[in-house]
Amino acid sequence: MKNSLLFYFIFSVASYGQPFDGMLLFSPAVGGGGGGGGNFFTYLVDNDLNVINTWSHPRGAASMPYLMPDSTLWFPYRVPNPTMGTGGVGGGISKYAWDGELLWDYEVSNDTYQHHHDIEPLPNGNVLVIAWERKTAEEAYAVGRQSIDNSLNEMWAEAILELEPVGDNDANIVWEWHIWDHLIQDVDPDLSNYGVIADHPELQDVNFGNAGSNQGPGGPNGDWKHFNAIAYNEELDQIALSSRHHDEIYIIDHSTTTEEASGHTGGNSGMGGDYIYRWGNPQTYDRGTNADKQLDDQHGVNWIPEGYPGEGNLILFNNNYTNNSAVFEIETPLNNNGLYSITDGEPYGPQEPIWLHTGEFHTQMQGGAFRLPNGNTIITDCDDATIFEVTYDHEEVWSYNFGTGQVFIARAQKYDLNYLGPDFPEYILGDVNFDDSIDVKDLLMISDMASGFGYSPTPPADYNLDGSVNISDVLLLLQEILSN
Repeated sequence: MKNSLLFYFIFSVASYGQPFDGMLLFSPAVGGGGGGGGNFFTYLVDNDLNVINTWSHPRGAASMPYLMPDSTLWFPYRVPNPTMGTGGVGGGISKYAWDGELLWDYEVSNDTYQHHHDIEPLPNGNVLVIAWERKTAEEAYAVGRQSIDNSLNEMWAEAILELEPVGDNDANIVWEWHIWDHLIQDVDPDLSNYGVIADHPELQDVNFGNAGSNQGPGGPNGDWKHFNAIAYNEELDQIALSSRHHDEIYIIDHSTTTEEASGHTGGNSGMGGDYIYRWGNPQTYDRGTNADKQLDDQHGVNWIPEGYPGEGNLILFNNNYTNNSAVFEIETPLNNNGLYSITDGEPYGPQEPIWLHTGEFHTQMQGGAFRLPNGNTIITDCDDATIFEVTYDHEEVWSYNFGTGQVFIARAQKYDLNYLGPDFPEYILGDVNFDDSIDVKDLLMISDMASGFGYSPTPPADYNLDGSVNISDVLLLLQEILSN
């Protein structure tokens, strides 16, 4: 197993206590966020770094992959020629079978939309996608924007698209949300969105922050808010978002129709597509100053699942906390009506995280954290390509580093060993394509695996169970096929 040998060689491991016994999933990127064309891999490993499965990709990851209970893998990737290029740009979403077969591939990269960073697979089989949405300078001025901060004369806002996969390369947009429908400004009383910003925390001040710049990855850009993470809560039917440029996280209502999401009423919240919660930087809605800001370039917001310690709370990676990074757990002011309490004239609470972990780790780009079933937290330091696990009492119990140099890991997630079922993967040795039979197709695939070209090795390819896939497995499988 050529890739696995490299994998073992470049990993260094330290084990100090009792890490959660699970399966770690991650996609390294070489040469910066998203990478370029070439050979890229997603790895699923156990605590001892035994490779459970790998998937190969022609393009580098835009952020992180997602493993589903049915063993399929979602993978957001960077397209060769994005229509708006800056940090975290993506453009493509793929779905793979366990054996690496490409089941679906779709691009969101055109004159109107450019996918970037994260995706969120939904329980119904659809997927939520973050996308920049192009607005001309004229469109921006028409809603009260005072200036455009880039030579492109464009302002790329944000949209959330829910895609229903169709066939192997098409999709229906079955729900959508646009920040452009939820703007307020206090400079032009002749416009319909004029108002007192502090009176409307549910709306976005169109004049807060720069509308892109002439610097940064990819040159001039119109990146206004820079959403970098999306998460879904099935029980609440709500979506959490993170804006790096505005140092703030948001929650919106997904129970709306698309029409309701474009307005200010409807859905479980009764607020349509307006923000139903925001936290991290109250000066964005004139209810605080810079001294009240809690977040700085944060990434990776997600809900702690039901049954886990801290269930229902939000956990996120705050990239710049003093001179390091930190992980925050916050308890949102969710009331019995499914809404988030806020006092008139005051910002949304809480005043501080209920749990905070920091130390000698820092990444300026991406990064993330996930709570585990035993109360530990798995943390990714992106630009150091380091993943580590800490207890609730801040003891580091496990860590490893994926090489050095221009290698990055956006976020890694750890799954229970029984996530795919206690007996998964069930397979027949030699049945490399998982079609419940052994034939010449399997022989050709295992030959490619043994040579290090084409397909990534899968467990049934190790026909002699010696821990590697090589010519011995090919010859033994050939003998088996000929004998039958």
